[in-house]
Amino acid sequence: MLYGAMNFPIRPVLGELEEISALGFDYLELTMDPPQAHYSVIQEQKEEILKSVKRLDMSLVCHLPTFVYTADLTESLRRASVKEMLGSLEVAAGLEPLKVVIHPGYIMGLSTFVPEQAKQYAMESLETIVERAHQLGLCLCVENMFPRSKWLVNPEDFVEILERFPTLNLTLDTGHAHLSDPEDRTCVEFIEKFPDRIGHVHTNDNLGDEDTHLPIGVGSVDFPKITKALKEAGYNDTVTLEVFSRDRDYLKMSWQKLKAMFESP
Repeated sequence: MLYGAMNFPIRPVLGELEEISALGFDYLELTMDPPQAHYSVIQEQKEEILKSVKRLDMSLVCHLPTFVYTADLTESLRRASVKEMLGSLEVAAGLEPLKVVIHPGYIMGLSTFVPEQAKQYAMESLETIVERAHQLGLCLCVENMFPRSKWLVNPEDFVEILERFPTLNLTLDTGHAHLSDPEDRTCVEFIEKFPDRIGHVHTNDNLGDEDTHLPIGVGSVDFPKITKALKEAGYNDTVTLEVFSRDRDYLKMSWQKLKAMFESP
């Protein structure tokens, strides 16, 4: 198993890379959001980033921009959002990441009154991004979302897109799945339903009400149940600790707790 942590895009990427490495992680999940990790900034620092990755004996996973609107009802906003995604993909390809994570389009605002139209737009945007990722030789993993995103929340929501896009994999987010089911049956169902399509895992805790990215064990996510299901499915790949706290000791402690669960009989 490879364990990683995510940068905080408010801080410079090179500093984040050094800090995550010092904690002992195998890779940095580089979330490509402004101001410090927009693809244009990363492109300017590409050679320095690659040198640091090699010197630190680390790898990268790239996370495409989070705060874009690929399902928006306004065509110009959708085009701009897809352009941001494609620009990020191009830069990510030059970093030779282990994989690339994508949030699907959010169904929000007036889109909630015409969800099928918004889903159609989201699917069209996703098709463009999946095709380009395939051309670039990138392993693209789409993330299950939280209930208020209105799309790709439950396992049955993924059947169509995983059939339609055979090169697309799934990023299983434990925190998102917990928000739709406090008993974590949904998370286990994802694992049992798509054992061969889970390409990446995000782990973080919450109390079942908000996506708070708490340290492992602070919230109510049943990690022993989830890690057991992943082990039974034969998962042995990348796991990102999405624990967001000012004190990164909690990030390291969360990693140690999770690693112990995976390594237990």
